[in-house]
Amino acid sequence: MIFPCIDLMNGKVVQLIQGKEKALEADAPLEMLRRFAAFPEIQVIDLDAAMGLGANDDVVELLASRAAIRAGGGVRTVERARRLVSQGVRKVIAGTAAFGARGPNRAFLEEVCAAIGRDRLIIALDSKGGRIVVKGWKEATSLTAEEVLPEFEPYCSGFLCTYVDKEGMMQGTDLDWFRRLRAATSLEITAAGGITTLEEITELQKMGVHAALGMAIYTGRLDLNQLARLNQ
Repeated sequence: MIFPCIDLMNGKVVQLIQGKEKALEADAPLEMLRRFAAFPEIQVIDLDAAMGLGANDDVVELLASRAAIRAGGGVRTVERARRLVSQGVRKVIAGTAAFGARGPNRAFLEEVCAAIGRDRLIIALDSKGGRIVVKGWKEATSLTAEEVLPEFEPYCSGFLCTYVDKEGMMQGTDLDWFRRLRAATSLEITAAGGITTLEEITELQKMGVHAALGMAIYTGRLDLNQLARLNQ
């Protein structure tokens, strides 16, 4: 499955490089949703919420009312996860709050699962320099994605794994990393971060890994019609 991405900042659709530098602003959120109409599910990330700079709740709710979406960004309380589900979000993506000092934040994860159901929860494993990063990719942990994947399995239906080192850079991603992750879990994996070519997407599909696409779509490097056919 291919998931086009809508990343929100100040109510606008943007693309960042490695979560820091804004590379571009796209059309309005509903226009992007119209362009992505051929895809069964869209990924929406509230960057303001992820960075602790506010939230785009109204936009997320509007998008969820018009399409099937999975949404994340700043899901650090059970109440926020529950609210996203009440807004119509199909699956909730949680990152920072899912982690404790040495692995899963089990108390938080158990409470979220009880509130929204394990099948609705996706854990975000974002890696930079070989280590998981949290708090909007600003803080590194001592953990690697490969070692902690199995520990999170009881709490979620799958993982969003972002190779931050290449995020937004249009230089390709690390397919070997995703192969190691695929070998570490039987749950759904969605790959993100630097995916630039149809060949990379095809290789991910061969592994049984989904692809979340941002910059390569917004710059026209990848054609939406081709991607929609590949998605079928």
